Amino acid sequence: MNENENILEILHYPNAILLKKSEPVEKFDDELKKLIKSLFATMHASNGVGLAAPQVGILKKLAVIEYEDKKIVLINPKVIEKKGIQDDEEGCLSFPGIYAHVNRPQWVKIETLDEQGNKQIIEAEGYTARAVLHEMDHLEGKLFIDYLSNLKKNAIRKKVSKHTGGHF
Repeated sequence: MNENENILEILHYPNAILLKKSEPVEKFDDELKKLIKSLFATMHASNGVGLAAPQVGILKKLAVIEYEDKKIVLINPKVIEKKGIQDDEEGCLSFPGIYAHVNRPQWVKIETLDEQGNKQIIEAEGYTARAVLHEMDHLEGKLFIDYLSNLKKNAIRKKVSKHTGGHF
């Protein structure tokens, strides 16, 4: 299958789907594998590091990340443990061209499922931990701007509103 055939449309803020909680993945079948491939293809086409299913309009607890040649698939992920703090700039494919500093844990341990439904434990630190937690937030309807002050959030909303012709 040609990777370009799998490209999905990424929803942009303020699309209401981005603010909804996702449902757990319950079927571990060929459709799930196809969706995972499509998420990776869409992420690559947009030069992203991670992409969550809600960002393409699918309210399932599924996200993909690829950073430093490491591919991570998160299915129904849960944080088990987190340590430290890091402050760095974050962006999001649902907020093209918008970046802001966000505090996140430096290290995280996640329980997730693989494509067959088997439990996996993933440990991530630094930028990878940031990406994992950013994508997991999408599954709960939480956006990176939710970590910002109201002043910064409103500035981003204004910027987005200008780019969308005031449609909010």
